[in-house]
Amino acid sequence: MKHALIGMALAAALAITGPATAEMTGSEETYDLLFRDGTLDDISMDSRLVYAREVVNAIKPETATRDTGEISLAFTEGEPPQAELEFRQDEKHRGLGSFPKRVGNPIIMYFVETVVRDMAETAGGSPFYIRNRVKESLIRPAEIEEAEIDIDGVATPAQVITLRPFENDPNGERMAGFDKLALTVTMSEAVPGWYQQLAAEVPGENGPVYRSILKIEEADLE
Repeated sequence: MKHALIGMALAAALAITGPATAEMTGSEETYDLLFRDGTLDDISMDSRLVYAREVVNAIKPETATRDTGEISLAFTEGEPPQAELEFRQDEKHRGLGSFPKRVGNPIIMYFVETVVRDMAETAGGSPFYIRNRVKESLIRPAEIEEAEIDIDGVATPAQVITLRPFENDPNGERMAGFDKLALTVTMSEAVPGWYQQLAAEVPGENGPVYRSILKIEEADLE
């Protein structure tokens, strides 16, 4: 997984190609919001962010059990200082990768890469094709909405981006419903690390075929 995340980071960096309410906006704004620089700059080295990950998979429910847990983001000294991701489930801990802190919050890369992996595992098909379609969605106009989120009982401004990477894909009929995949990212200046929630969902007649939600659960700021 560590190597996959690093690969996604490089792919995203190569994909660079900039406010609006519920309308289609330019690709530069989409990319700049999703992969915003400096989102960890004001967070001290002794702090920790924890994201809850909840997965639903109607086709392969055993993978949902495997992948539901917590993602911890902590920091280690170095040149440059590093942001470390770790998956936690009960007593099990697994390192996910290390990234320069100055680049920004790597939770966005973890989110995208796990959705790519889950789709390939569930619907079949090439993870390279899936990843490339997701990359292409980052350089297309996207739906961006102004919204409000609740932070400690206070209505707080936020922005929500929705991507539909496989809409009108010529291979859509072979994707087990994943051609309807929507990626929705909710971001706010008031949220430590920028991302309040990252969600992927494939709708179905009797509930979601697939859903992956990463939501900030704890911010231990020192």
